[in-house]
Amino acid sequence: MLEHSNAGVSERVNALVRALLAKRSIDRLIGSDDDLGENGLSSLDLVNLMLSVEAEFDLKIPERDMRPANFRSIARIEALVANLMHLGNSVAAE
Repeated sequence: MLEHSNAGVSERVNALVRALLAKRSIDRLIGSDDDLGENGLSSLDLVNLMLSVEAEFDLKIPERDMRPANFRSIARIEALVANLMHLGNSVAAE
């Protein structure tokens, strides 16, 4: 069951990143561990991505987790979301 939910997280995060790339007219495949900044996304894009992640997963990302490192790659975003979902977001709402 957890594996299935992680697959759903992965698909949804990938869709968010693809939408942002398309909006910026960046037409390239991005691997899970590729650096999003090195592939054309600005720091403002990453802030918008963070907001999109919060909306998509109905999460509040705690201030302590609002670090560029957590949004550097698709894999890192997936790990952050999975962790917040695992916590039930109860700790994240503090």
